[in-house]
Amino acid sequence: MFFAQMLDHEYTTKTVFRENFFQDWREEMTHEERSLIQVLDKCDFGEIHAMHKAKVEVRKNMSKEEKLALKEANQKIVDEYGFCMLDHHKERIGNFKIEPPGLFRGRGEHPKQGMLKKRIQPEDVIINCSKEACVPLPPAGHRWKEVRHDNTVTWLASWTENIQGSIKYIMLNANSKLKGEKDWEKYEVARKLKTCVESIRNQYLLDLKSKEMVTRQRAVALYFIDKLALRAGNEKEEGETADTVGCCSLRVEHITLHEQLDGSDCVVEFDFLGKDSIRYYNKVPVIKKVFKNLKLFLENKEPGDDLFDRLNTGLMNKHLSSLMPGLTAKVFRTYNASIVLQEQLKELTNKSDNEVEKLLSYNRANRAVAILCNHQRALPKTFEQSMANLQAKIDARKEKLALVKTELKQVKKEAKTKGSPDPKLQVLVERKKGAVQRCEEQLLKMEVQATDKEENKQVALGTSKLNYLDPRISVAWSKNMEVPVEKIYNKSQRDKFAWAIDMTELDFEF
Repeated sequence: MFFAQMLDHEYTTKTVFRENFFQDWREEMTHEERSLIQVLDKCDFGEIHAMHKAKVEVRKNMSKEEKLALKEANQKIVDEYGFCMLDHHKERIGNFKIEPPGLFRGRGEHPKQGMLKKRIQPEDVIINCSKEACVPLPPAGHRWKEVRHDNTVTWLASWTENIQGSIKYIMLNANSKLKGEKDWEKYEVARKLKTCVESIRNQYLLDLKSKEMVTRQRAVALYFIDKLALRAGNEKEEGETADTVGCCSLRVEHITLHEQLDGSDCVVEFDFLGKDSIRYYNKVPVIKKVFKNLKLFLENKEPGDDLFDRLNTGLMNKHLSSLMPGLTAKVFRTYNASIVLQEQLKELTNKSDNEVEKLLSYNRANRAVAILCNHQRALPKTFEQSMANLQAKIDARKEKLALVKTELKQVKKEAKTKGSPDPKLQVLVERKKGAVQRCEEQLLKMEVQATDKEENKQVALGTSKLNYLDPRISVAWSKNMEVPVEKIYNKSQRDKFAWAIDMTELDFEF
């Protein structure tokens, strides 16, 4: 069933996905099934797929009454399980439902895609609550793995998933007081970096000439973390097979040095898998000192050897925290992302632009950040059709505009030939002028929308907007530009950033 309901998706055409699925499926089979079903390509999932599609259609075609009944049933579940008490205040829980079983997809070309995500049982779940709290009851016939009373963490329940062995959590909603405070603290730490970033940069530039190799390697790595917003790269958990790396774990094979490339000197070509198996590919001109050091680091090394063989993430983080309390590679990403957004907004937006043009400029500023942070997404399956539909609407609107302009011309001509002013014709001229203006505004809106869709087709704007950009920059911009904040943040995002949206200062500087 899991495989059949994904037949329309490109995942089921990928060799790795199919091999992993078939291996896990065979483990679930009986002895008789295993001897009979030996080749995935010979299996026909058509009937199960058709059944799944039929169920989807039934859900789509539900009556208003059925939809309302379903909505009310879901709301009852939210009312019962969707809240907790935090410091005597009722707080909404983020997502209180455990992910159901299915086939693992992962991001990018993940080597474990297609493996079976097993159903989580109550025996896998740790509950975290106050000692005096009433412990929620597990389903009948089951028991919790453990009941814990740890007030130093913010999660309410946790379990370990079987694919990567990572721990998953039930947390408070994004708009909870606790989450808002954590968010505010994160951006304030990044703002503190602004006060000392120049001295840190001066120091790592001096360290590029250090007599100690470890200091030189650390300086080059810090240069990359600062200038390219690379992640430091945490140690892989045991059993992790995805060959993902960060700055400190780069290998010789991940970079190529070019004395000259595309009209630039000292170019470093990066090609590696970053977080979530997303490919990072970039050609970056660097300063001569960095280039010379990289040549030195590459000497007498094989492709699989570490580029920074004297450095690891632990050493880098220890060094960063000595430069400024709370400083990590992520703080650099947050700082640089927010600074880039602020600078791009100043450069790209004009107060005289209309709202549609201002929003296009905002998305372009956001995209500059997403590109810096390598936030990519796969091209949506429906992209070509969606763009074709939009283009058809643009063409139809152009035809309508040409027609309305012709009508306006004719009415003006008629009014002119009359000699004396005709009130009825004057009213008609004004109406036609209004129709032309409306048509031009609608056409501009559609053309801007098409530009926006095309430019953002493979860039994920949401990740940086939610995790790396200080929301106060966007809120101050929206108030200054008289653009409703609802146009920038959707309902759940406004809940998450309620602490920033409530601010009144318009001259906020990150």
